Amino acid sequence: MRNIFLVLSYDGTSYNGFQCQPFKNTVQDKLQEAIFKLTGDQIVVEGSGRTDAGVHARGQVVNFQTSSNIPIERWRMAINSRLPRDIIVLEAREVPLSFHARRSAKRKTYRYTISNTRVPDVFQRNYQYHHPVPLHVTEMELALQYLIGEHDFSSFCSGRSTKQSHVRTIYHAYLEREAASENPIDPSDGRCGVLHLYITGNGFLYNMVRVIAGTLIQVGEGKRTAMDMKLLLDAKDRLKAGPTAMAHGLTLWDVEYDLPAE
Repeated sequence: MRNIFLVLSYDGTSYNGFQCQPFKNTVQDKLQEAIFKLTGDQIVVEGSGRTDAGVHARGQVVNFQTSSNIPIERWRMAINSRLPRDIIVLEAREVPLSFHARRSAKRKTYRYTISNTRVPDVFQRNYQYHHPVPLHVTEMELALQYLIGEHDFSSFCSGRSTKQSHVRTIYHAYLEREAASENPIDPSDGRCGVLHLYITGNGFLYNMVRVIAGTLIQVGEGKRTAMDMKLLLDAKDRLKAGPTAMAHGLTLWDVEYDLPAE
């Protein structure tokens, strides 16, 4: 038996999330169908985590076990030829049987993208949340600093969370402005162009990044202060935090493991 490790990128616009659901169109469904066409085996892939409907991935990691003797260097091209065009395998490698895409993950990074411009970019409408109201970026950056470290994130996860503990550790949380000539930043305008929120942690709760993004936007609008982020952590009450930001602005950016170099 072999354990195959894949890194995927996908545009989640047309899918009901990553994980298989009854009678629904998911990324996992399409991947398992492609593997079945290739090997003839009914395989269940294990993902590093779920992504909701409309959420994208730059570096989703999955693994599955198979008795197929297909050389590892052929897996990527063979699966890609059987996948729809909005899902692609970036990397394939063989890993120890003990490896599990979710349980073995050490750190995950998500990116949430906000288009803070007067009018949206029609070509990026599926990947950026358009927010035309000017944002105070400095206050948003201060608010993010309160998230660093180990905290109970009950205020920042869906009430449908089934996790026994809402304690998670955030290693990095920062904003990055996209430097693009086609989106010049006019200081007199009060808008900051395209803004990327990056959050890296040891794990994330259901809707956690989207609730953080929705709350952070309220900070940028001046509806909350940076200090409110700390008060929300202490409150441990979802009803006190901001709205859940739209799914299409979110991308699972990277998943890190302690694996030997190839």
